[in-house]
Amino acid sequence: MTVAPRKSQYVGDRLLTVGEVAALMRVSNMTVYRLIKSGSLAAIRVGKNYRIRESDVNRYLSDRAVRPDGA
Repeated sequence: MTVAPRKSQYVGDRLLTVGEVAALMRVSNMTVYRLIKSGSLAAIRVGKNYRIRESDVNRYLSDRAVRPDGA
């Protein structure tokens, strides 16, 4: 009996650097580091650097989206 390897739900999800996330969100790198440290933004530690899944950035931004009144 051969068992097929499980595919991760994150396969194909781009890993972004802190600088790329900061540019995307138009904030400083330090703000991204603070979001990671506070647990607001999930990140993966790769050596001494962080990588953030693109889907986690999209989720963070959509969870904090503000809708205009009357919409």
